Amino acid sequence: MSEQSPRPRKPGKPYRRPQKDPVRILAFEALRAVDERDAYANLVLPPLLRKAREKGDFDTRDAALATELVYGTLRRQGTYDAIIASCVDRPLREVDPPVLDVLSLGVHQLLGTRIPTHAAVSASVELARVVLGDGRAKFVNAVLRKVAQDDFDTWVERVAPPYDDDPEDNLAIVHSHPRWVVSALWDSLGGPRAGIEDLLEADNERPEVTLVARPGRSTTDELLREEAALPGRWSPYAVRLSEGGEPGAVAAVKEGRAGVQDEGSQLVALALANAPLDGPDEKWLDGCAGPGGKAALLAAVAAERGATLLASEKQPHRAGLVAKALAGNPGPYQVIAADGTRPPWRLGSFDRVLMDVPCTGLGALRRRPEARWRRRPEDLDGFAPLQRGLLRTALESVRVGGVVGYATCSPHLAETRAVVDDLLKQYPHTELIDARPLLPGVPALGDGPDVQLWPHLHGTDAMYLALIRRTG
Repeated sequence: MSEQSPRPRKPGKPYRRPQKDPVRILAFEALRAVDERDAYANLVLPPLLRKAREKGDFDTRDAALATELVYGTLRRQGTYDAIIASCVDRPLREVDPPVLDVLSLGVHQLLGTRIPTHAAVSASVELARVVLGDGRAKFVNAVLRKVAQDDFDTWVERVAPPYDDDPEDNLAIVHSHPRWVVSALWDSLGGPRAGIEDLLEADNERPEVTLVARPGRSTTDELLREEAALPGRWSPYAVRLSEGGEPGAVAAVKEGRAGVQDEGSQLVALALANAPLDGPDEKWLDGCAGPGGKAALLAAVAAERGATLLASEKQPHRAGLVAKALAGNPGPYQVIAADGTRPPWRLGSFDRVLMDVPCTGLGALRRRPEARWRRRPEDLDGFAPLQRGLLRTALESVRVGGVVGYATCSPHLAETRAVVDDLLKQYPHTELIDARPLLPGVPALGDGPDVQLWPHLHGTDAMYLALIRRTG
């Protein structure tokens, strides 16, 4: 058989293999997991980074860039979608999701980082060649070159409606939140435009990592010896890690003697622990304990006072996380897997009860930016019966003279005051306790008696707390 002559090449530029960029490929993989599997970036990204480090592909700067690309793109997704939509000749829903992820990563590099324009475009086009192919890489190149013609502020002014014409839609695009979330947060916050803008902008900032020194097992002095450590602002057990601090490298965290816990979460647990009681103070209940941060702090404080904590969590795998968080507690405790709306414990038997109920999570959008795009107004209807059922259990589980703490990581009025008001009407032998004195030194706590924390005012998640005493 005669040897075939090689196929002649077409005139033009010779073919060049696309250059693989591990940082951007990892960021793309994380975004695809968020899109395809409804995963959360804070759960997907750490194992991807760990695997890249083990392979030797990443150093600390690479990991920081990948983290910024993923979280920055997710936080500004709404704004970037509006900008991309103005640069393509079809509805955004007709753009393939993987293409849109590459475009969003590119737009963030162009408008949200200090990466030079030519580098942002060329790196994004190379990423497109690797993960999408040459044909769609040309589309990515054309769109990003349009985006690169103006800066972020110019683009926002172009794609957002004037504030005076539609305030909520303007804020939604400028600050990258769904319109219904803007409306709900504004209702909860009240006040002038400046307040809601500060809150929405705080949602788009990278939150600090905060540690908790679990009493009897660790101290803030121990944690403050870490190189990147700073004192907490409000909680006596809090220590903040400055940018670049790695909680997994802290010995007390690795050993379970300390944990990662937002300061707002710490304050809620401590307020319940310190609320005035009539009568004994021996039996505490965390009726919705997963994944265990508040339960671990409560159990440690209870141990110091000779009290015991029962930590209950409906989902068995989350109950396992609670057990892990409480392992090594200096005093007695118990962890069970049980449905808080059908309690197995004896009613009227607890002195203190915490019910941190499942909710929309609108108070933690700094940490889970993708949640703002997944939640829908109708989700509130799904949570409402559960929230009321759990608070009902709490009020029936506490003894006369005991105190219930109702908490949510959402400031939405339908999940906070509406729930509390409804249940107080059903249980007339109850009264609200002023929670504000139980958060000493914390400013801007409103008119009370309940408390709403805010990212822009307190540097915490937007935790809500109402303290209720059973009087009969």
